[in-house]
Amino acid sequence: MKRLLTTAALLALLPTAQTQAQQAAPLRQDAVALKRSVEQFLQVQSGGLPGQVTVAVGAIDTRMNLAACPDPQAFFMPGARAWGKTTVGVRCVAPAAWTIYIQATVSVVGDYIASAAPLAQGQAIEAGQLVTLKGDLTTLPAGIATDMAQVIGRSTNISLPPGTPLRLDTLRSKPVVQSGQLVRLVSSGNGFSVSAEARAMSTAGDGQVVQVKTSGGQQITGIAKAGGLVEVAF
Repeated sequence: MKRLLTTAALLALLPTAQTQAQQAAPLRQDAVALKRSVEQFLQVQSGGLPGQVTVAVGAIDTRMNLAACPDPQAFFMPGARAWGKTTVGVRCVAPAAWTIYIQATVSVVGDYIASAAPLAQGQAIEAGQLVTLKGDLTTLPAGIATDMAQVIGRSTNISLPPGTPLRLDTLRSKPVVQSGQLVRLVSSGNGFSVSAEARAMSTAGDGQVVQVKTSGGQQITGIAKAGGLVEVAF
């Protein structure tokens, strides 16, 4: 009878020993929580992008034995951004310090402007030569025009076939001042306004820098404006 009691007492202690062992084992970081941290971080970082944003976080290796972190912090490496294929770092400071890097893709579906007809080099672009298309902007070259107003009246550096997405850095503004043209120099300030005639020494679009020569032979640099005006700061 005594042996039976001893065995029963030992069996009664087993659950307690198992519970203590489980409590002693360190908790592992939940991979789902890591993925959620990266998704939320990228949603915030992409908040001002021009289009419908979709975030896809890559697979996280569940074999990583990371200690559980109550407050994992997502961050970008220098040069990284919420655009196309990117990498997000996640770090933990306490109770255990660790850092991992997770791949992700940010897609931005929005409107962009393309040529609807052949565009000749140097020719002013008209609205009828353009078309608005929709696509993932992250897969297109940088600086794509997203509004026709950015393109109309400007010209391309090279001839383009139909269907070409238009990059702003390949477009030239329509000249508002032509080389050799007589222009009106204007300058104003606190309580004064000055106007004089000069001749442009180069061609410039609205807002571009242009050099002019006055009737007295003085060369002055100003900002070209519509209507044959050149603004000068004195």
